[in-house]
Amino acid sequence: MHPALQGLLAGIVLGVALSAFEYFSVKKQVEERAADRHKKPEFEPTDRTRIMSVVRFSLVLPFGTALLWWLWSMMA
Repeated sequence: MHPALQGLLAGIVLGVALSAFEYFSVKKQVEERAADRHKKPEFEPTDRTRIMSVVRFSLVLPFGTALLWWLWSMMA
């Protein structure tokens, strides 16, 4: 398998894992905040912005990982 394709697949896995971790950690904080305030859990704009910034990074991550993986294979 081509090294760039390996890097792309590794970047996709890392991006999905990173996005999932961020979403569930923010969701936990939202639920804790709602329990403290005795209200229904709702995402605030800063929570949405935080999640979307990680998602945007996760969309770019596979291409950067593919490039680095390919360059690394060229050095070996």
